Amino acid sequence: MSEVAAKPVSPSPAMAPPLQAHPNQFALLKQRRFAPFFWTQFSGAANDNLFKFAFTVMVTYQLSVSWLPPALAGLAIGALFILPFLLFSATSGQLTDKFEKTRVIRFVKNLEVVIMLIAAAGFMSGNVNAQVPLLLGCTFLMGLHSTLFGPVKFAYLPQALNERELTGGNGMVEMGTFVAILLGNIVGGLIIAIPQAGPTYVAIGCVGLALVGRAVSQFIPLAPATDPDLKINWNPVTETWRNLNLASANVVVFRSMLGISWMWFFGATFLSQFPSFAKEIMHGNEQVASLLLVVFSIGIATGSLLCEVLSKRHVEIGLVPLGAIGMSVFAMDLYFSSRGLPASEVMSLTAFIAKPAHWRVMMDLALLSLFAGLYSVPMYALIQLRSQPTHRARIIAANNILNALFMIVSSILAGALLKADFTIPQIFLFVGLANAVVAFYIFLLVPEYLLRFVALLLSRCIYRFKITGDDNIPTQGAAVLTCNHVSFIDPVLLMAASPRPIYFVMDHRIFKMPVLGWMFKLAKAIPIAPRSEDPVLYEAAFEAAAKVLRDGDLLAIFPEGGITKNGELQAFKGGIMKILENAERDGLSVPVIPMALTNLWGSFFSKVERGQAMVSPFRRGMWSRVGLNAGTAMSAGEVQPDSLRARTEMLQNV
Repeated sequence: MSEVAAKPVSPSPAMAPPLQAHPNQFALLKQRRFAPFFWTQFSGAANDNLFKFAFTVMVTYQLSVSWLPPALAGLAIGALFILPFLLFSATSGQLTDKFEKTRVIRFVKNLEVVIMLIAAAGFMSGNVNAQVPLLLGCTFLMGLHSTLFGPVKFAYLPQALNERELTGGNGMVEMGTFVAILLGNIVGGLIIAIPQAGPTYVAIGCVGLALVGRAVSQFIPLAPATDPDLKINWNPVTETWRNLNLASANVVVFRSMLGISWMWFFGATFLSQFPSFAKEIMHGNEQVASLLLVVFSIGIATGSLLCEVLSKRHVEIGLVPLGAIGMSVFAMDLYFSSRGLPASEVMSLTAFIAKPAHWRVMMDLALLSLFAGLYSVPMYALIQLRSQPTHRARIIAANNILNALFMIVSSILAGALLKADFTIPQIFLFVGLANAVVAFYIFLLVPEYLLRFVALLLSRCIYRFKITGDDNIPTQGAAVLTCNHVSFIDPVLLMAASPRPIYFVMDHRIFKMPVLGWMFKLAKAIPIAPRSEDPVLYEAAFEAAAKVLRDGDLLAIFPEGGITKNGELQAFKGGIMKILENAERDGLSVPVIPMALTNLWGSFFSKVERGQAMVSPFRRGMWSRVGLNAGTAMSAGEVQPDSLRARTEMLQNV
């Protein structure tokens, strides 16, 4: 996988904790390295949305402003809020890389307090001509606040969390963000509607949340600067272009950024149409529109939290294709479940819920948003893990710029489709179909997503796969993984066990097999043949293996040289020694991680009937137990074929 050659990076040694046995991601809320940060970002997201929604409702329903008609109020407020992401994301990424991150967070929270004090004056002002421009200015400034906080939010996590906590931490942040958005919108809408006193209560709420966020941020531990010598380029245009070029240098990271931006395009299309969808298609009142937002937010939050469970506490990008499939399926079903609803009078929330047909619509919304959570969280974690630490915040800033552009395009396209007489359900169908096409294209460009998805299905659906000692698989740096060879899907199971991509040295004949051969070619596995059979291919394989180790990646080899024909461990050949000799020639001393697959002999993919495999699909039934035991690393000097075989046999019998 040439695109996958980008090295994973470990969290900063100044903050990164050792691996800890947390029961789940919620345990992070009890730890200082995460809890103050979580509540800081939660309060900021809640404040953004309390302010924006209350202001939107006030302009739409309570004020009469000739130059800002109600139909344009929401659009103008949304555009002003997103504009700073385009203008200042590049600068905010530089600031985050250059300065200590907690210092940046506290500066941003100080700025939020000042902005909310100005907004409070605006809400309580009785002069409409001064009030609305002042609050529009605060909308822009709150967008600037979010722009500055975005890169530091995602750059802080990989410094505070280790690889096994990163998916759970991102899931918690994603969940917290959408819950905060939901609560901010609900509370903002409720209190601004209080007769006479509403604006005052909104002012108090905004200032109060800003002060809470600033107070909590004081407890966030220090997170050292990753590039303190960086010279700030204040030109947003040239710096934005530089950041995009910087991100595009790492193909997997850049295409993951495009994938995340597409998710925001997808989500923005639905969120922007909820009010009209609720009124024109579902025939519901404002409470029904709020219910759809609640269902969507709960779905995203649930999917985000499920990522850690389904990934078994690794960065599992195999969830991304699963998420993309679910997004398309339920977006398309939303079209079918909503297109034929009969016309009726505007319904209250109670009347809406009482109709069974509406439950299918809500289920579609909940599930498509749940799968969107499964889709986005691993991508965020992958970007954090694979980005160079010194440039991480700038790459995240580039991601924020792309997100903003995709959301703008989403709004323009939705408007164009509506003008072309598309119905809202037809727009949902269009986006669902487009999502399938875009996802398929991304997975062909970055085959690691597809390969990990296949590994996920095999290890969770066909087998019950238990991994022991996976902490011994290095999360960074070059290493050689060795394993007994029991079946044709051994490489797939090893993929499922590793948080990083693995390059396999494999018998050239397996590449001629249908499906499996295509998949291993896609994985850029290295074909090898005996020297007596094809000396050129033999030497080329070892040179390709040496390059993998020089690049700091994981190399896997099956030292038996072929799949066992009787379930017994065969003699180990000398290929492992040639690999280590070449590494020493290149000035490398790489560890060797012995591994053993267990209970796989006798399954569909192993040779048990007349020396053939894949002839009895239900030979062992479904979900049979198989395992992988990973041992502690051996230094290159300890390794000999016989000693390595003995270590593998011991692991096989654990």
